[in-house]
Amino acid sequence: MNREMNGYEDGVKEMRIDYVYKVVVIGDSAVGKSQLLARFSKNEFSFDSKSTIGVEFQTRTTTIKSKVIKAQIWDTAGQERYRAVTSAYYRGALGAVVVYDITKRQTFDHVVRWVDELRAHADSSIVIMLIGNKADLEDKRAVPTEDAVEFAQDQGLFFSEASALSGDNVESAFFRVLEEIYSNMASKKALDCDSPRGNQMNGNGSVTLQGSKIDVIAGSDLEISEMKKLSSCSC
Repeated sequence: MNREMNGYEDGVKEMRIDYVYKVVVIGDSAVGKSQLLARFSKNEFSFDSKSTIGVEFQTRTTTIKSKVIKAQIWDTAGQERYRAVTSAYYRGALGAVVVYDITKRQTFDHVVRWVDELRAHADSSIVIMLIGNKADLEDKRAVPTEDAVEFAQDQGLFFSEASALSGDNVESAFFRVLEEIYSNMASKKALDCDSPRGNQMNGNGSVTLQGSKIDVIAGSDLEISEMKKLSSCSC
């Protein structure tokens, strides 16, 4: 099932869209992928959430450096029987959010498989954020933060722990992905525009190259926010 649900628009609803970024959210079933997406796209949380069947997507429009960006975020089912279906949706994705449940060790152990599958089907420049969901359930933690940090460093991923229930770190994680995509696209555009037409001849007949400085941000630079320890139900 493919379904689009429009999210709230950050005050830019009537503005022209400059870019559309496709982001996929992947991970095992019941880790809270749909809840994270609902929190980011609509600022909602449902206590009666059902497993995603096939693929759905939601959108949110925002502004990054004066450009209007429409994030088209695909929520892919985590069940094994849908793996063949969802793999096709990796193509064309500029960003990915890989989700595990901090209270279920197995979901973290499976992250490496999800990352490998993502890299097998997606572009090599894709921005990947690893999110440990359900950070409000600190007393039930089964995955130490240090384990996730080490894995993210080894794999060159961004990392954050978040809670779809409380909303902690959800926006910052998704916006980091969008900002990194924008930075990557801007860098590529600068390189594409670096042609002789943009250069000038100096007095001695040689060419003076004129271009923009490109700041490169390594994927291993982790953005880890302080987790709030809340005693609440699973998200």
